[in-house]
Amino acid sequence: MTTEDLGSTWSSRACPVRPLNDGCLAPMPGHWLALTEEGFVRITDDDQWLVGPVELPEETYEDIRDIPDRPRRGLHTSRDGRFAAVVSDYGQFATVVDLDEWVTVLDLDRDWNDNELTRYPLAFLGEGETAKVVAATDWNRLDVFDLPGRELLTDREIPFPERGQPYPEHYLGYFLGALHPSPSERLLVTDGWVWHPVGIPLAIDLAAWLGGDRYAAEHPRHLADRDDTWDTPIAWVDENTVALQDANGVELWDAGTGRRTGMFTGPAGRMWGHGGLLYVAAEAGLEVWDPAEGSRIGVLEGFTPTAHRDGTFAELRNDQLRTWTTAR
Repeated sequence: MTTEDLGSTWSSRACPVRPLNDGCLAPMPGHWLALTEEGFVRITDDDQWLVGPVELPEETYEDIRDIPDRPRRGLHTSRDGRFAAVVSDYGQFATVVDLDEWVTVLDLDRDWNDNELTRYPLAFLGEGETAKVVAATDWNRLDVFDLPGRELLTDREIPFPERGQPYPEHYLGYFLGALHPSPSERLLVTDGWVWHPVGIPLAIDLAAWLGGDRYAAEHPRHLADRDDTWDTPIAWVDENTVALQDANGVELWDAGTGRRTGMFTGPAGRMWGHGGLLYVAAEAGLEVWDPAEGSRIGVLEGFTPTAHRDGTFAELRNDQLRTWTTAR
Protein backbone atom coordinates (compact mmCIF):
# COMPACT_ATOMS: atom_id res chain seq x y z
CA MET A 1 0.00 0.00 0.00
CA THR A 2 1.31 3.44 -0.90
CA THR A 3 1.01 6.80 0.85
CA GLU A 4 -1.62 7.74 -1.74
CA ASP A 5 -3.69 4.72 -0.73
CA LEU A 6 -3.51 5.92 2.87
CA GLY A 7 -4.83 9.36 1.88
CA SER A 8 -1.83 11.21 3.19
CA THR A 9 -0.20 14.64 2.94
CA TRP A 10 3.55 15.29 2.90
CA SER A 11 5.44 18.41 3.94
CA SER A 12 9.16 19.13 3.92
CA ARG A 13 11.34 22.17 4.58
CA ALA A 14 14.85 23.15 5.60
CA CYS A 15 15.19 23.22 9.39
CA PRO A 16 18.70 23.50 10.88
CA VAL A 17 17.60 22.40 14.36
CA ARG A 18 19.29 19.42 16.01
CA PRO A 19 17.51 17.74 18.92
CA LEU A 20 19.76 16.17 21.52
CA ASN A 21 18.46 12.70 20.62
CA ASP A 22 15.41 10.97 19.15
CA GLY A 23 13.45 11.61 22.35
CA CYS A 24 13.81 15.40 22.15
CA LEU A 25 11.18 16.38 19.57
CA ALA A 26 7.64 16.77 20.90
CA PRO A 27 4.27 17.98 19.59
CA MET A 28 2.71 21.39 20.22
CA PRO A 29 -0.66 22.65 18.88
CA GLY A 30 0.12 23.35 15.23
CA HIS A 31 3.89 23.08 15.56
CA TRP A 32 6.76 21.27 17.33
CA LEU A 33 9.18 21.80 20.21
CA ALA A 34 12.77 20.54 20.21
CA LEU A 35 15.28 20.26 23.02
CA THR A 36 18.76 21.17 21.75
CA GLU A 37 22.11 21.94 23.33
CA GLU A 38 21.03 25.59 23.49
CA GLY A 39 17.62 24.81 25.04
CA PHE A 40 14.01 24.78 23.81
CA VAL A 41 13.41 25.62 20.14
CA ARG A 42 9.92 26.20 18.69
CA ILE A 43 9.49 24.93 15.14
CA THR A 44 6.62 26.07 12.90
CA ASP A 45 5.91 25.44 9.24
CA ASP A 46 8.18 28.27 8.14
CA ASP A 47 10.37 29.32 11.06
CA GLN A 48 12.19 28.23 14.21
CA TRP A 49 13.44 30.20 17.19
CA LEU A 50 15.17 29.62 20.49
CA VAL A 51 12.85 29.93 23.49
CA GLY A 52 15.54 29.63 26.16
CA PRO A 53 17.87 27.28 28.04
CA VAL A 54 16.87 24.65 30.58
CA GLU A 55 19.07 22.59 32.90
CA LEU A 56 18.73 19.61 35.19
CA PRO A 57 20.83 18.87 38.28
CA GLU A 58 23.89 16.69 37.87
CA GLU A 59 23.18 13.01 38.34
CA THR A 60 24.38 11.12 41.39
CA TYR A 61 25.93 7.74 40.76
CA GLU A 62 25.76 5.89 44.07
CA ASP A 63 24.44 2.73 42.42
CA ILE A 64 24.41 2.98 38.66
CA ARG A 65 25.32 0.34 36.11
CA ASP A 66 27.64 1.13 33.25
CA ILE A 67 25.09 1.29 30.42
CA PRO A 68 26.11 3.28 27.31
CA ASP A 69 24.19 6.50 26.56
CA ARG A 70 22.42 6.55 29.92
CA PRO A 71 21.15 8.73 31.39
CA ARG A 72 19.93 10.91 28.52
CA ARG A 73 17.50 13.77 28.10
CA GLY A 74 13.85 13.34 27.14
CA LEU A 75 11.15 15.89 26.31
CA HIS A 76 7.41 15.94 27.11
CA THR A 77 4.82 18.59 26.25
CA SER A 78 1.30 19.26 27.49
CA ARG A 79 -1.63 18.92 25.14
CA ASP A 80 -2.23 22.68 24.96
CA GLY A 81 1.47 23.48 24.55
CA ARG A 82 1.78 25.62 27.65
CA PHE A 83 4.04 23.27 29.62
CA ALA A 84 7.13 21.27 28.77
CA ALA A 85 9.13 18.85 30.88
CA VAL A 86 12.77 17.90 30.48
CA VAL A 87 13.46 14.54 32.06
CA SER A 88 16.56 12.50 32.69
CA ASP A 89 15.54 9.21 31.14
CA TYR A 90 17.34 6.40 32.97
CA GLY A 91 18.26 9.06 35.51
CA GLN A 92 17.04 10.83 38.61
CA PHE A 93 15.66 14.28 37.81
CA ALA A 94 13.01 16.15 35.85
CA THR A 95 11.83 19.73 35.60
CA VAL A 96 8.53 21.21 34.39
CA VAL A 97 8.54 24.63 32.71
CA ASP A 98 5.66 27.03 32.04
CA LEU A 99 6.51 28.15 28.50
CA ASP A 100 4.01 31.03 28.56
CA GLU A 101 5.50 32.61 31.68
CA TRP A 102 9.00 31.12 31.22
CA VAL A 103 9.26 29.94 34.81
CA THR A 104 10.12 26.60 36.36
CA VAL A 105 6.98 25.09 37.87
CA LEU A 106 8.33 21.88 39.38
CA ASP A 107 11.68 20.26 40.08
CA LEU A 108 11.28 16.48 40.50
CA ASP A 109 13.53 13.80 41.97
CA ARG A 110 12.80 10.05 41.94
CA ASP A 111 15.93 9.05 43.88
CA TRP A 112 18.68 6.87 42.40
CA ASN A 113 17.43 3.33 43.12
CA ASP A 114 18.00 1.37 39.87
CA ASN A 115 16.64 4.26 37.83
CA GLU A 116 19.16 3.58 35.05
CA LEU A 117 16.83 0.76 33.92
CA THR A 118 13.70 2.81 33.18
CA ARG A 119 12.70 6.05 31.50
CA TYR A 120 11.63 8.84 33.83
CA PRO A 121 7.94 8.28 34.66
CA LEU A 122 6.14 11.51 33.67
CA ALA A 123 3.06 12.47 31.67
CA PHE A 124 0.94 15.57 31.28
CA LEU A 125 -2.82 15.37 31.84
CA GLY A 126 -5.63 17.71 30.82
CA GLU A 127 -5.20 21.22 29.45
CA GLY A 128 -6.07 24.77 30.36
CA GLU A 129 -7.67 24.93 33.79
CA THR A 130 -7.54 21.12 34.14
CA ALA A 131 -3.80 20.82 33.38
CA LYS A 132 -1.85 18.45 35.62
CA VAL A 133 1.33 16.43 35.58
CA VAL A 134 1.76 12.91 36.95
CA ALA A 135 5.35 11.99 37.74
CA ALA A 136 7.58 9.82 39.90
CA THR A 137 8.64 11.35 43.20
CA ASP A 138 10.45 8.17 44.26
CA TRP A 139 11.45 4.95 42.52
CA ASN A 140 8.11 3.36 43.48
CA ARG A 141 5.79 6.37 43.95
CA LEU A 142 3.76 8.53 41.60
CA ASP A 143 2.17 11.87 42.45
CA VAL A 144 -0.09 14.27 40.57
CA PHE A 145 0.40 18.04 40.68
CA ASP A 146 -1.96 20.79 39.58
CA LEU A 147 -0.57 23.22 36.98
CA PRO A 148 0.57 25.92 37.08
CA GLY A 149 -0.04 26.15 40.82
CA ARG A 150 1.92 22.90 41.50
CA GLU A 151 -0.47 21.89 44.30
CA LEU A 152 0.06 18.25 45.30
CA LEU A 153 -3.23 16.45 44.61
CA THR A 154 -2.22 13.00 45.85
CA ASP A 155 -0.88 13.49 49.37
CA ARG A 156 -0.74 10.18 51.27
CA GLU A 157 1.42 8.33 53.81
CA ILE A 158 2.97 4.96 52.96
CA PRO A 159 5.15 3.32 55.64
CA PHE A 160 8.49 1.89 54.54
CA PRO A 161 8.84 -1.89 55.17
CA GLU A 162 11.00 -3.09 58.03
CA ARG A 163 13.68 -5.65 57.31
CA GLY A 164 12.35 -9.19 57.46
CA GLN A 165 8.71 -8.04 57.76
CA PRO A 166 5.89 -8.21 55.22
CA TYR A 167 5.22 -5.14 53.11
CA PRO A 168 2.93 -2.65 54.87
CA GLU A 169 -0.50 -2.01 53.41
CA HIS A 170 -0.31 0.10 50.22
CA TYR A 171 3.46 -0.35 49.83
CA LEU A 172 4.33 -0.86 46.13
CA GLY A 173 7.51 -2.87 45.56
CA TYR A 174 7.72 -1.86 41.92
CA PHE A 175 10.26 0.10 39.84
CA LEU A 176 8.18 2.57 37.85
CA GLY A 177 8.85 3.16 34.16
CA ALA A 178 7.47 5.22 31.28
CA LEU A 179 3.87 6.45 31.66
CA HIS A 180 1.19 6.11 28.98
CA PRO A 181 -2.21 7.74 29.68
CA SER A 182 -5.21 6.40 27.77
CA PRO A 183 -6.83 8.77 25.23
CA SER A 184 -9.43 10.00 27.75
CA GLU A 185 -6.87 9.86 30.60
CA ARG A 186 -9.10 7.47 32.53
CA LEU A 187 -6.31 4.88 32.77
CA LEU A 188 -2.54 5.09 33.03
CA VAL A 189 -0.15 2.30 32.01
CA THR A 190 3.37 2.23 33.42
CA ASP A 191 6.11 0.06 31.95
CA GLY A 192 8.21 -1.04 34.92
CA TRP A 193 9.54 -4.11 36.68
CA VAL A 194 9.72 -6.00 39.97
CA TRP A 195 12.61 -7.84 41.53
CA HIS A 196 14.16 -9.88 40.22
CA PRO A 197 13.73 -8.84 37.41
CA VAL A 198 10.33 -9.33 35.81
CA GLY A 199 8.74 -6.76 33.53
CA ILE A 200 5.11 -6.16 34.53
CA PRO A 201 3.12 -3.36 32.88
CA LEU A 202 0.56 -2.00 35.33
CA ALA A 203 -2.71 -0.16 34.65
CA ILE A 204 -3.66 2.52 37.20
CA ASP A 205 -7.23 3.78 37.43
CA LEU A 206 -6.52 7.50 37.11
CA ALA A 207 -10.18 8.45 37.34
CA ALA A 208 -10.55 6.64 40.66
CA TRP A 209 -7.26 8.02 42.00
CA LEU A 210 -8.11 11.63 41.25
CA GLY A 211 -11.71 11.01 42.28
CA GLY A 212 -10.83 10.19 45.87
CA ASP A 213 -9.39 6.64 45.95
CA ARG A 214 -6.26 7.76 47.75
CA TYR A 215 -4.18 4.64 47.19
CA ALA A 216 -5.34 3.67 43.69
CA ALA A 217 -1.79 4.11 42.36
CA GLU A 218 -0.57 1.48 44.83
CA HIS A 219 -3.21 -1.05 43.75
CA PRO A 220 -2.96 -1.19 39.96
CA ARG A 221 -4.04 -3.96 37.61
CA HIS A 222 -1.32 -6.33 36.35
CA LEU A 223 -1.42 -6.68 32.58
CA ALA A 224 1.32 -9.18 31.81
CA ASP A 225 4.33 -11.02 33.21
CA ARG A 226 7.02 -10.38 30.61
CA ASP A 227 10.02 -12.18 32.11
CA ASP A 228 13.06 -9.92 31.66
CA THR A 229 11.33 -7.57 29.19
CA TRP A 230 10.33 -3.98 29.92
CA ASP A 231 11.08 -0.47 28.61
CA THR A 232 9.59 -1.32 25.21
CA PRO A 233 7.22 0.62 22.90
CA ILE A 234 3.65 0.93 24.17
CA ALA A 235 0.66 2.58 22.47
CA TRP A 236 -3.08 2.87 23.01
CA VAL A 237 -5.21 1.45 20.19
CA ASP A 238 -8.43 2.78 21.69
CA GLU A 239 -9.73 3.81 25.11
CA ASN A 240 -9.45 0.30 26.54
CA THR A 241 -6.91 -1.53 24.39
CA VAL A 242 -3.19 -1.05 24.89
CA ALA A 243 -0.52 -2.54 22.62
CA LEU A 244 2.61 -3.90 24.31
CA GLN A 245 5.57 -4.52 22.02
CA ASP A 246 8.32 -7.05 22.68
CA ALA A 247 10.91 -8.94 20.66
CA ASN A 248 8.24 -11.20 19.20
CA GLY A 249 5.77 -8.54 18.12
CA VAL A 250 2.72 -7.03 19.85
CA GLU A 251 0.27 -8.20 22.48
CA LEU A 252 -3.09 -6.43 22.87
CA TRP A 253 -4.51 -6.07 26.38
CA ASP A 254 -7.75 -4.74 27.77
CA ALA A 255 -6.36 -2.41 30.44
CA GLY A 256 -9.69 -2.25 32.25
CA THR A 257 -10.08 -6.00 32.75
CA GLY A 258 -6.48 -7.20 32.48
CA ARG A 259 -7.36 -9.70 29.71
CA ARG A 260 -5.16 -10.30 26.69
CA THR A 261 -7.30 -9.79 23.59
CA GLY A 262 -4.86 -10.46 20.77
CA MET A 263 -1.29 -10.86 19.59
CA PHE A 264 0.62 -10.75 16.32
CA THR A 265 4.22 -10.74 15.11
CA GLY A 266 6.09 -8.13 13.11
CA PRO A 267 6.11 -4.60 14.60
CA ALA A 268 9.52 -3.50 15.87
CA GLY A 269 10.20 0.15 16.70
CA ARG A 270 8.77 3.28 18.29
CA MET A 271 4.99 3.00 18.21
CA TRP A 272 1.94 5.29 18.21
CA GLY A 273 -1.78 4.64 18.04
CA HIS A 274 -4.12 6.76 15.94
CA GLY A 275 -7.55 6.12 14.43
CA GLY A 276 -7.57 2.47 15.51
CA LEU A 277 -4.27 1.74 13.75
CA LEU A 278 -0.71 1.33 14.96
CA TYR A 279 2.13 3.32 13.40
CA VAL A 280 5.61 1.88 13.91
CA ALA A 281 8.89 3.65 13.12
CA ALA A 282 10.68 0.54 11.90
CA GLU A 283 14.18 0.29 10.51
CA ALA A 284 13.00 0.55 6.89
CA GLY A 285 10.41 3.29 7.48
CA LEU A 286 7.04 4.06 9.05
CA GLU A 287 4.83 0.98 9.03
CA VAL A 288 1.04 1.08 9.36
CA TRP A 289 -0.55 -1.89 11.12
CA ASP A 290 -4.17 -2.94 11.53
CA PRO A 291 -4.25 -4.48 15.03
CA ALA A 292 -7.69 -6.03 14.47
CA GLU A 293 -6.26 -8.13 11.63
CA GLY A 294 -2.70 -8.30 12.92
CA SER A 295 -1.40 -7.26 9.50
CA ARG A 296 0.74 -4.52 8.02
CA ILE A 297 -1.32 -2.43 5.61
CA GLY A 298 1.26 0.11 4.51
CA VAL A 299 4.84 1.31 4.77
CA LEU A 300 6.50 4.68 4.11
CA GLU A 301 10.02 3.66 3.23
CA GLY A 302 12.84 5.91 4.40
CA PHE A 303 10.62 7.92 6.78
CA THR A 304 11.40 7.36 10.48
CA PRO A 305 9.50 9.89 12.60
CA THR A 306 10.23 10.55 16.25
CA ALA A 307 7.13 12.59 17.19
CA HIS A 308 3.38 12.46 16.55
CA ARG A 309 0.47 14.89 16.85
CA ASP A 310 -3.13 14.03 15.89
CA GLY A 311 -2.22 11.94 12.86
CA THR A 312 0.81 14.00 11.82
CA PHE A 313 4.22 12.38 12.16
CA ALA A 314 7.47 14.36 12.20
CA GLU A 315 11.05 13.48 11.32
CA LEU A 316 13.82 16.03 11.94
CA ARG A 317 17.24 15.03 10.67
CA ASN A 318 19.93 16.20 8.25
CA ASP A 319 18.64 19.79 8.66
CA GLN A 320 15.26 18.81 7.19
CA LEU A 321 11.83 18.72 8.84
CA ARG A 322 9.58 16.17 7.13
CA THR A 323 5.99 15.56 8.19
CA TRP A 324 3.39 13.12 7.00
CA THR A 325 -0.30 13.41 7.86
CA THR A 326 -2.71 10.52 7.46
CA ALA A 327 -6.29 11.18 6.47
CA ARG A 328 -7.58 8.59 8.94
